[in-house]
Amino acid sequence: MIKERTMSSTRNPGRVAGLWYLLLVFAGPLRLIYIPDKLFVTGDAGATASNIAANEWLFRLGIVSQLAGGLILIFLVLAFYRLFETVDRKLAAMVVIFGGIMPALLDFVGAALDGTTLLIARGADFLSAFDKPQQDALAMLFVKLAGQQITAAEMLWGVWLLPLALLVYRSRFLPRFLGVWLAINGLAYVLLCLTGELWPQYHAAVFNYGQPAFFGEVALMLWLVVKGGRPPVEA
Repeated sequence: MIKERTMSSTRNPGRVAGLWYLLLVFAGPLRLIYIPDKLFVTGDAGATASNIAANEWLFRLGIVSQLAGGLILIFLVLAFYRLFETVDRKLAAMVVIFGGIMPALLDFVGAALDGTTLLIARGADFLSAFDKPQQDALAMLFVKLAGQQITAAEMLWGVWLLPLALLVYRSRFLPRFLGVWLAINGLAYVLLCLTGELWPQYHAAVFNYGQPAFFGEVALMLWLVVKGGRPPVEA
């Protein structure tokens, strides 16, 4: 006999996962969207380095947001494991690996790259052997490295959604359309990553046209925050 768990909303495992997801949404855009738009100048290393040095605390907040995002990812996938372990433990473990451990490590690497960029942009004493244009070029190199790290991470952003989509689809306590949307979302991220690596000139266009697909994660997050999810258990 199957019955729904009788628990308060604070112990609803789906809502816990949704709240971690919501925190991730707040942590991500600062470094991924706002800082590049405000500080990075395409093709101008001097202006980019000057902007970073002049907005040091904003850039440092971006580093902190990456560190926070990595930690939040770990807690998020653990919450998903708890939510879906009765559906399929192997798929839930894949979510933990591809959606938490591996991208979190890349977040920490990205924070280290940004820390190095800031060090160069501020003109550390040990860089006195290089003139200012060389230092600016070096800072831009690390900005580009961080950008390549983000492009590579898009593969994981997509791959982890595929087992998660299967879990949602099979769960029976979450709408199946969310599972389908998540699968499309995952494939869109994989396509975005491959485009960035093979045809980088079309990367921005694919991102813009793929927006309807990318809202699959937002839909899941909102559903979990508002309604949560409670796996059935045997009596």
